[in-house]
Amino acid sequence: MVKITFQSVSAQKPEKDQDVDKIVIPQAHGRLVPPMKPRKPFPVGLCCLAVGLVIFTLGLVLPSIYIYRYYFMSQQMPEDSLFHCRVIYEDSVYAPLRGRQELEENVGIYLEENYEQISVPVPHFGGSDPADIVHDFQRGLTAYHDIALDKCYITELNTTAVMPPRSLWELLVNVKRGTYLPQTYIVQEEMVVTGRLRNMRQLGPFIHRLCFGKETYRLRRRNQRQRIERRETKKCHKIRHFENTFVVETVICDRF
Repeated sequence: MVKITFQSVSAQKPEKDQDVDKIVIPQAHGRLVPPMKPRKPFPVGLCCLAVGLVIFTLGLVLPSIYIYRYYFMSQQMPEDSLFHCRVIYEDSVYAPLRGRQELEENVGIYLEENYEQISVPVPHFGGSDPADIVHDFQRGLTAYHDIALDKCYITELNTTAVMPPRSLWELLVNVKRGTYLPQTYIVQEEMVVTGRLRNMRQLGPFIHRLCFGKETYRLRRRNQRQRIERRETKKCHKIRHFENTFVVETVICDRF
């Protein structure tokens, strides 16, 4: 007689499941650690491209500015705004018997620096000193260098008698450089020396260059009542010039 014995399947299956299906996940201190993201490389190529574009732009802009300033502006302003001018005027008050007189001068107009430089040679009729004059509109000052005395005189800029650089340039261009200006008249202004100047740098680079190494004095304008007084006791000298549609005679007196 044969005895057949059956083993319980349900009793052994859980042991197989424990041996095969059990997966153990290690934990660090009981918390999940996210995976590290890789760092992106620094965009060196983009920076080089930006720098190259900036250099390229500057390479286009700077030559354009240079060409405009030194080519187109030189075409617009003949010979850097240097003019040789002559003017005919009537001196009916101070020299009525002489009739018409002529004044000649060289004018330099510098629009960007905002100043004018006048050079008056020895006049044909005498009575006036040759001089170099600077009108500095940025500083609001005028400097007279009397060549005969080799002295400089500084005063406030008279904007009523002196045209601004742009206006004077337009006037001289309209009458054509080297030709006579329309016949005009003469006005007088009288100055008196008030003291000596020793610090030249405060006067700006243009006046400093004109008066460097020369005796320099400050001037003050006289009022109309003081001009009526007799001048026999004063030592005065005259400079005739024009930076407008009329001639100006600047009388400089050394003392009251």
